Formats: sequence, structure tokens, C-alpha cells
Amino acid sequence: MSAPLPDSEHAGHQSIDARAVYARVSRRIMPFLVLSFVVAFLDRVNIGFAQFQMKQDLGFSDAVYGLAAGIFFIGYMLFEVPSNLLLHRIGARRTFSRIMICWGAVSAGMAFTTTPAMLYTMRFLLGLFEAGFFPGIVLYLSYWYPARYRAARTSWIFAAMAAAGVVGGLLAGTIMTRMETVAGLRGWQWLFVLEGVPAIVLGVIALLWLTDSPERARWLSPAERAFLVAQLEEERAARKHDDESHAWGAVLKQPVIYAITFVYFTLCSVTMALNFWLPTLVKEAGAGSLANTGLLTALPFGAGIVAILLVARRSDRLRERRRHYIAPVLAGCAALALLALVRFDITGTLLLLCVAVAGTFSALPVFWSIPHDFLTRRTAAAGLALISSLGSLGSFFSPTLIGWARTATGSMRPALLAIVVLSLVSCVIVQRLLRTPRVPGREVSGPAGTAQAALSE
Repeated sequence: MSAPLPDSEHAGHQSIDARAVYARVSRRIMPFLVLSFVVAFLDRVNIGFAQFQMKQDLGFSDAVYGLAAGIFFIGYMLFEVPSNLLLHRIGARRTFSRIMICWGAVSAGMAFTTTPAMLYTMRFLLGLFEAGFFPGIVLYLSYWYPARYRAARTSWIFAAMAAAGVVGGLLAGTIMTRMETVAGLRGWQWLFVLEGVPAIVLGVIALLWLTDSPERARWLSPAERAFLVAQLEEERAARKHDDESHAWGAVLKQPVIYAITFVYFTLCSVTMALNFWLPTLVKEAGAGSLANTGLLTALPFGAGIVAILLVARRSDRLRERRRHYIAPVLAGCAALALLALVRFDITGTLLLLCVAVAGTFSALPVFWSIPHDFLTRRTAAAGLALISSLGSLGSFFSPTLIGWARTATGSMRPALLAIVVLSLVSCVIVQRLLRTPRVPGREVSGPAGTAQAALSE
């Protein structure tokens, strides 16, 4: 990875303060992207609260809910790459606008679901429309920042995921309680409508606020635009010699890529199990009303925000990945195992959920620094695409497994223990992988940024 340049960079740009320019870019685009991702994640996981009333009103089982939660990721996986290709062709403004308006409309439309088939269809469509959003953000950041500046920006998106858990818990309990029977709609219906509309509004704002590329940024001076373009062109030129023509073939022949994909599968399994079933664990521990459940559910995700930022920062500072992945995941697994095996009161449940969310969520940005150590520049894009697409199946696997287990046995214990075992295996794999020789000359990348950025390049 290139070393950072000084504040005033190369001849011809001596008058440009690089940090000031990139700070200005960040102030313009990052708040909108972070807010939009929070809304996206709310619409992705709000079914976790809606199901409390939905199952009763519509006669759905836990298995129906679990499959509906997971089927989102089938649509997401299938349309992730096509959506990014479209962004490259028509630009970020129109792509993000289309994505947000469509997913907002589908999310709001879920309020009028009446059958399992309708629910599965709407969740699949929600995944289909949202599929290009996170990869699109990563690609969009590559239009503005060289790789050395993207790590921190991408980490903000991971923190936004946990922030959505905090906001979602507070909003869901309030909406479902206070909007109950208003205009003849149940609380769960209002939850879908009121959390779907902001996405539509943001989709319209995207057309007015976002700029496709630095060349079109009228809010920058001509000198600043020229500086950004020159920096990105310089980075592209440095990679020009890399031959991508046989990248997929090279990646498919590397056993280590499949091992890393399995690790990501387990990480997706445990994080999405928490996203979709944490409200149920809190309510069944004795949280009481929906409003109180929403309030208490926000606490573990708040712990997740703090852990993501602290672990990623420490991992970067020490340039160490193995322990910073394994230790948090082991802590999260221990907490989940205790929750599965022992019945705790609401206080004990919340403490263990805080540990589970903090541990597993903080491993996400650290994980994305690992694959790049085993990939060359030629194979990075293909390798990361494979890891992301196949590993994301874990997000379908765990919510579906838990729903099936609760329907078949009345308990999520077997499913939670299975997910814990898979996560422990992933720790063994990481322990062994990071003791093996890596790509010669490959520097350790920053959490979340460089590996994801390679996917966008």
C-alpha cells in the first residue's frame, strides 16, 4: 500500500492542502452515505421487531419468519455484481436514487403482506433492490479517494450498521406502540411504512446532492478538482501493468480463498443471527412491552459501535490481525453459548448480548484486512468478489436455521450452538492461515478499507 503523501503533494499541486481537500469531500458525501446506510439496514432488519405482531396477526410460524429474514440475502447475492456494473455505466446519483426509491417502496409495501408467499417475495425483492448499495458505496468511494484514504471512510459504514441497531430498537418499539390501530393499521404495518418512506425521500435527495465524480463537483474549486483527478489517475497508472485477464482462474485454484470464504460465512451467520433474533432474546428474557424491548435492544448495538471503532483502531495501530479477530469472536461465542445453555434474567441476558454483539461485530472490519494478505493485485478484485458473494450465504443460513429450530423444537438452542461451533472452527482457520507465508511484499491493510476497496477497483 502506498505511503501517505505530505499535505502539499507533487509539483504542480504545491498550493493544494491534500488533507483539507479530502476533508471537504468527506463533509460533502460521507454524512449522506452513512445516513442512507443506516436507513438501508433499518429496512433490512426491522422485520425482527415486526414479527412479534405479524406472526400473531397472520398466523406465521418462526420457520416462516426465519426463511423470510434469510431470503433477502438470496436476492442480494444474485444482483450485487450487476448493480455495481450499472453504477459504473450510469453514475452514482441515478443508481443510488433508483436503489433507494425501489427498496423504500418495497419496504413500505410489506405492510400489506398477508401470506407467506407474499412475504418471501417482498423480502427477496428488498434484497434485489438493495443489493448494489453497499458495493456501490465502496465503488463510489474509489471515485473520490485513493486507497490510502478509503480505509477510515469504509469503517464508518461498518459503524453505521451497528448504529442502525441502536436506532432501530428505539424506533421500532415507539412506532409499534404509539401507532397501533392508527388509521386502522397495526403497529407492525406502520413500522414498515414509516421506515420505508425515508429511503424514498433520500432517493430523491441523492439526485440533487450527490456528484458522480470529482470532474463534475462544482462545490470544489477547479484546482481542487484537478488535484483529485490527478491523484486518482496516478494510482490507476501504478496498477496499469497488472493483468486481470486470468484473475478468476487463478482465484478458483487457491484453496486458501475457500478457507477465507468459510470464515466469512461463519461471521455473517453469527452477526445476522443477532440482527434478526436479538429482539426475540430480549423480549423472552422478560423485557415486557414492545417499547421496552426496543429500548433495551439498543444497548447491545451501542456496545457494538464502541467495539468496532476501538478494535479496528487498535488492530491498525499494532498492525496485527489474528488476535484481533480471534479474541472478539471467542468472546462473542462464549456469550452466545451461555445464552443457549443457561436461562438468565433480563440483566444477565443483556450483558451477554452486549458481549456477543461487541465481539462478533468488531471482527468484521478486522476480517476484511485478512484476504488481501493472500491475494495479488491481479487477483484481489476476483478473490474478494468470490469471498463476499459466497460468504454472504451465511446471512441466509443462520436466520433460516434458527426459525426452523424454534418451530421444530420450541427453542433456538440447537441452532445457536451450531453457529457457535462453526465460529470456533473459523477461529482455528484464522489461527492457521495467519501463520502461513503470504503474498511476498504484501503490506497489512487497514481494517475494512483496503480489502473492500480492492473489490471496487
